[in-house]
Amino acid sequence: MAITSGYIHSIETCGTVDGPGIRFVIFTTGCPLRCLYCSNPDCRYLEHGKQVTVDELIAEIQKYTSYMKASGGGVTISGGEPLYQPEFVREIFRRCKSLGIHTALDTSGFCDLEIAKSVLEFVDLVLLDIKSFDPATYTKVTGVDIKPTLILAQYLSDIKKAAWIRFVLVPGLTDDPENILGLAEFITKLNNIERVEVLPFHKMGEYKWEELGYEYQLKETPSPTPEQIEKALAIFHSMGILAF
Repeated sequence: MAITSGYIHSIETCGTVDGPGIRFVIFTTGCPLRCLYCSNPDCRYLEHGKQVTVDELIAEIQKYTSYMKASGGGVTISGGEPLYQPEFVREIFRRCKSLGIHTALDTSGFCDLEIAKSVLEFVDLVLLDIKSFDPATYTKVTGVDIKPTLILAQYLSDIKKAAWIRFVLVPGLTDDPENILGLAEFITKLNNIERVEVLPFHKMGEYKWEELGYEYQLKETPSPTPEQIEKALAIFHSMGILAF
């Protein structure tokens, strides 16, 4: 029996940065990662969200289908970590696909692969966040192990599921050229990666950490300079990878 409700933080009705075209973006709550630069620390726990039904979400999504289809857009589910609520997310995607709507999953990939497989059945595009390639740095950034993410990345390649890789460039943390080169070399072994997005670190979520009483450890960390961003992009480009 399909799960008919779940917990979300918010929705964005005309998103333009979470996949192609104009997108209806659903931000779920619940996440096993504790990323140092998280912009949505208020999404950590399910109970921080509001419970909604799939029917309610689909009714809202259908108000925007003309915008999505005209722009080559669709529905993206982000978080939090969407795969924290796999049955709920799967049902949203299943309903979207029945309506002919393009679907995208924004995920860290940190979950059991068997859990992810049933969701991926109804996903057109995966936005896979690889926070670092060096395992020690990855754990420092996220508090968890990198292995499940790499396993998912390889599976996506094996089934030829379209994917974009997202990498957050944090000065003094993820910007080591060897770390970036390692990620680039890993990506060249996959056959499904359409692009890499290098996302500059920012502190727009810092105020949320303070409001929640969490310690924000990156107070003194600057955003990367244009030169630092170009240096990271050059590494990907040198490996023949389309990166922005």
